[in-house]
Amino acid sequence: MDYDTPVVILCGGQGTRIREVSERLPKAMVDIGGRPILWHIMKLYSHYGYRRFILCLGYKGWEIKQFFLDYRSHMSDFTLTLSEGDHQPWFRNGVADENWEITFAETGLEAGTGARLRRIRDYIDTPQFMMTYGDGVSAVDIANLAKVHAEGGRIGTVTGVHPTSKFGEMNVDGNVVEEFNEKPTQVTGWVSGGYFVFEKSFLDDYLDDEEDLFLEAQPLQRLARDKQLTVNKHEGFWAAMDTYKDYQALNSLWANGDAPWKVWEDKSRVW
Repeated sequence: MDYDTPVVILCGGQGTRIREVSERLPKAMVDIGGRPILWHIMKLYSHYGYRRFILCLGYKGWEIKQFFLDYRSHMSDFTLTLSEGDHQPWFRNGVADENWEITFAETGLEAGTGARLRRIRDYIDTPQFMMTYGDGVSAVDIANLAKVHAEGGRIGTVTGVHPTSKFGEMNVDGNVVEEFNEKPTQVTGWVSGGYFVFEKSFLDDYLDDEEDLFLEAQPLQRLARDKQLTVNKHEGFWAAMDTYKDYQALNSLWANGDAPWKVWEDKSRVW
């Protein structure tokens, strides 16, 4: 798979279950360690050589545009002289330099995930494209994902992950609890963790222009029935930011230097 393959990221969500930190922001802009979760996702793909991103915007999409328009100011040290001249900043380092090309696509305020994906089809100029959601972080090996898709020879590939139970898990013998695990534990089944690869034909053959089209419903169900969906089994770290508790846990991992999804190298002391 060519490194010019675009990575589509769905960034239209409101984060209604995490209002404590997302009421004024789109969910993709909720921060981990002072940087939007969207940035963390893009850094993962960038680490594996993918540099072209298409962001499907919805709720408060301008906040995402503004972050990247001001990216250098956000990330870099700079000196600003206000006494004369044009008051332009003098940037003192290159930590904000990323080999990224980003397309910002307004895909509608209320559109479903399938509708958002369909609306960016004119920006897909390669035989395949990658896609994921803007609300979770993972240590998915993107190079292996591309390899699994190529070897599968199917229209789509989805990364399967083991969900984490948010409840105390019990081992029971009859009516006696033999073991109680307080902390969340992995269950044995597979769920979709995002991190897809699709052939471009998926956009026309499995999606339509309905506003309420959700990718996870009829399109992926039909793709699976057609036996055109490969699974990329990921046994490592994966986490969605759905609740304030998730927000706290991910920020704690980052603050302690224990973030499993941080596979890229630091560019400055800031990180």
